[in-house]
Formats: sequence, structure tokens, C-alpha cells
Amino acid sequence: MSSSFPLILGDKRIRIPTVTLVALAFTYASTVPYQSIIGINELGLGNGAYSALVFFSAIVNVTTSLTLGIWSDRLKERRPLVLALSVAGMLGFGSIAIIHSPAIFIVSTLLLVPMSNSTYSLLFASLRARTNQIERGQAAAVTATVRALFSGSWALAPGLIGLYLANSASMTPAYGIAAFASLVCFCLFFLFAPGNGTAGPAPDHVGFLASLKRIFMPTVLLRVVVMSLLFGLQRLNGMLSPLIITHAAGGTVVDVGFMAGLTAFLEMPFMMMWGFAQRRFRTVHVLAFGALIYCTYLMLLGFASARWHVYALLLLNACGAAAILSVPITYLQDLIADRPGLGTSLISLNSFIGTGIAAGLFAFGTGITNYSGTAFVGAGAGLAAIGALLYLESERRQARQPA
Repeated sequence: MSSSFPLILGDKRIRIPTVTLVALAFTYASTVPYQSIIGINELGLGNGAYSALVFFSAIVNVTTSLTLGIWSDRLKERRPLVLALSVAGMLGFGSIAIIHSPAIFIVSTLLLVPMSNSTYSLLFASLRARTNQIERGQAAAVTATVRALFSGSWALAPGLIGLYLANSASMTPAYGIAAFASLVCFCLFFLFAPGNGTAGPAPDHVGFLASLKRIFMPTVLLRVVVMSLLFGLQRLNGMLSPLIITHAAGGTVVDVGFMAGLTAFLEMPFMMMWGFAQRRFRTVHVLAFGALIYCTYLMLLGFASARWHVYALLLLNACGAAAILSVPITYLQDLIADRPGLGTSLISLNSFIGTGIAAGLFAFGTGITNYSGTAFVGAGAGLAAIGALLYLESERRQARQPA
């Protein structure tokens, strides 16, 4: 795995997107934990209005990512798009920090912030355009390492920002930090990434609808849905674990925060481990094994009845989550390998569908049982997804074999 770092540091087309992703993580980490507090508590949005805002902003995010992903494949380089989205982040986050207005919060959260979030897909598309030119196992290791660095930055930021705002009457300064992080992203690409484009074949000129149809091909869409179900397990755990900790396990909100922070930090080395595994084994088998670990974690979480039970599951949680969060990036990109922008935009679609699946599993599970029982429901859904994944890949492999 150590060989990934010299490649990342030595190749400008990998180094600049990587450093920009580390800066971009601060825009997420400095706002996501406080968005509901600002919207509901400080600006007076109702629960229903805030839920609708989050839902429609997610639609804008996935729509923007898909559109720009298709468009980016038709451009010589993605640099102008990254710069434009960084400006959207500066305006969106900055306006919320400066102007304490419900209208500004709604407009920025609905339009400008989702546009800024689309930078994530474009940066990974830039990386994919470059890693398409290197050995496949090494490319997967690079992608996993970059995702681990993003997670490390994400894990570090909330604690630092929480300390900074501990005595603040408002959480909106966090959006000022996000605006500054967007400025850093802009400067990195403006100053250090000239010509950081496709780094591969000439851009194609396939029409928008023709490109979009590739996503809805059964061979692609079925696999995206399976990936979304696996991603939904991680989102489901985000809903369940705080409730299980504070109810069945008898813990407190301090335990919730401590577990979240520890898990995030431990995900980073595990992501690197999964990246190394992809150099030796097929991506689908690595992902299936990691997902199986996560299903085991969810199953055991359902039995947790004391705080130490949850802490004992920390390594299983981090190990499985690291696989679910990092390995699918390469898998989804491989579904449309010749179109880095379009293939990478599947990450946003995967996240959108996965969040919906998690909400559905939570509603179904809590409707028929308690929080602990819902963890069993999630584990069962995960096992079904693993079986579907292995079945789909075995069918595709058989189809490729000569008669």
C-alpha cells in the first residue's frame, strides 16, 4: 500500500485532485453536523419544511452530479467545472455565514450547496481519467487511499470546529469555515492544476440522452441498486447506533459522539487495507467480504445490551464501513469505465438511492420490531445484497467466457 503514496505525490494529475478532496472534506464536515441545528433551532424552520429541504437538495445534488459528469466527458478538461463549483460553494456557504436569513439558508441549501457537493464526483472523475492509464490493481489502491485521506480529513474537522464554536451563540460561523475551504479548493485548481483534464483519450461527443441511457441499462442499473443497498446499511447504522447506544445499551450522547469519532478515524487505515486487497483480488470479492463483515457487525449490534458491547464492535464497524464507503467507488466507475465523468457520477446516484433505502429499512424495521430488531433487518438485507452481487457478477463472467 505504501507504493500508492509515491504515485499520488509524484503525479500532478493525481496529487492536485487528492489535496483538493482533503480541503473539500472540510466543507462537508464543518456544515453537516450543524445544518439541522441552524435551520430548525436558529432560523425557525419547521421539521416538515426542513425535511422537504433536505430531500429536494438531495435531488438537486444527484441531478447536478449526473449532468456535470456527462458534460465533463465532452470537455477537454474538468478544471473550469471544478472552479465554477468552488465558486458556488463560496457563495452558498458564505451567504449563510454572513446573512442570517431563512430565505438565504433555503436558497443556498437547495441550490448552491448541492452544486458545491458535486465537486466530489468531478474530482474522482479526474482521478479516474488518470488512473485509467495505470495498472488496474494499482489504480484501485490509489482510489482507496485517496478516499481514506478524505475520510481522515472528514473525521478531524468536526472535533476542531466543535471546540472552536463551543462558546458561540450561533453555529453559522461553521459555514464561514466551509466557504474558506471552498476558496482553498478554487485556489488549488486555479494555481496548480493547469491542464489537469482528462489525461486520456480525446473527449467524446455522445449526446446527453444517449449517455443517460447507459445508466438505465439493466447491467448497470441493477448493480447500482445493489451497491445502494450496501451503502444504505452504513446510513441505517447512522440512524440506529445512536438509538441503540442510548436505549438498549444504556449509554449517553457522549458515547454516541465518541463512537462516531473513533469509527471515522479507524476507517482510514481500513480503507487503505481494502485498497491493498484490490491489488490481489477482484473488486467484487473484496466488497462482498467487507460487506459480510458489516452484516456481522449489524447482527451483533442487535444483541448489544451494555455500552462495552458497542465498544467491542468498534473494529468490526470501522472495517466493514471502510469497505462499503471506499470499494464501491472503483466498482461503480468500472461499470462505465470508458466515461470517467459518467461512471463517477454513479457515486451520487448510489448515495441518493442508498439513503432512501436506509430510510425505508428503518421505517419497516421499527414498524415491526424495536431498534435492536431493526439491526437484524439491516443485516438480513445486507446478506441478500451480497448474494445478488455475487450472482450478477458470476452471470457476467459466464457471459464473457467463449462458448
